Amino acid sequence: MNFTLVVCTYLRPIPLLKLLNSVKQQTVYPNEILIIDGSTNDDTKVILEKNKFSNLSYFLVSKQDRGLTKQRNLGVSKVANDSEVICFLDDDTVLEPNYFEEIIKAYSVFPEALGIGGYINNETKWEKVPSNYIPTIHEFAYDGWKQNDGIRFVMRKRLGLDSDTKPGFLPEFSNGRSISFLPPSGKTYEVEQLMGGVSSFKKSVFDTLSFSTYFEGYGLYEDADFTLRLSKTGKLYVNTNAKLGHFHDESGRPNKYQYGKMVVRNGWYVWRVKYPKPSLKAKFKWNAIVLLLTLIRFSNIFTTHKKKEAFTEFAGRMVGWFSLFFNKPQ
Repeated sequence: MNFTLVVCTYLRPIPLLKLLNSVKQQTVYPNEILIIDGSTNDDTKVILEKNKFSNLSYFLVSKQDRGLTKQRNLGVSKVANDSEVICFLDDDTVLEPNYFEEIIKAYSVFPEALGIGGYINNETKWEKVPSNYIPTIHEFAYDGWKQNDGIRFVMRKRLGLDSDTKPGFLPEFSNGRSISFLPPSGKTYEVEQLMGGVSSFKKSVFDTLSFSTYFEGYGLYEDADFTLRLSKTGKLYVNTNAKLGHFHDESGRPNKYQYGKMVVRNGWYVWRVKYPKPSLKAKFKWNAIVLLLTLIRFSNIFTTHKKKEAFTEFAGRMVGWFSLFFNKPQ
């Protein structure tokens, strides 16, 4: 299959170079690579001029096209007509050598798939357990594997607010377990959400769908919005053999106050994309989880050394929550 790699970047020339060097080592190489750069300086352009990569085209976007969803839509518009699959990667990821081989292979195994996601393997420590293993309240177990649960999920369990769906599926009250809760089993799992920075889609998908420009700038949860809409029309999968590392570079990220607001407001928006008319019980649970996670973030002021970041994110979450009472996202 002919496939295109689209990388949207913003002020991350060094992480981008690391990603492209891992692309160079792939057992299956992209037919084209499109770098869609929203940077406010020339550092990324300069580093790409000094380091050549086959099939690469560079585009520096104008101010009005800057922002993750706008850059992705622009990238899609530049894809070659004969490309069958479009792969998206965050600019701070690094691929294992067979990443693209496994993504393309999955489309052959699951020809009905509209999208195939990759698998981040450097963020969670998993342990193999018997298939009938019963986890403690501090653990999460799935398909013969377990990992330790963080404080937010432990508290949600104690309060009866844990997710009641498989990883990668959204409960009626939202706040499910993401695809990061799928184990490194080597299997391919059906999901209804993909992480945008480790995703791929059939090019034909974009004949009728595009990334929502509601999500400005950093675009938090834009991937959930797009894939939840897409999953209403067909099947999505995660191939846990398509492995990569995600290294969360801090450059180009919003301040913690803005991030906190986005967590709540964008989270509400995505929830209502999937469930426009949730039940009263689901509404109660959604709000309870928002307040619980906000209080946990407030407690970080006293438990971490990044006290200012914890406080500003807490403030952003509170402002975001209160704003929903008089200014809901449209």
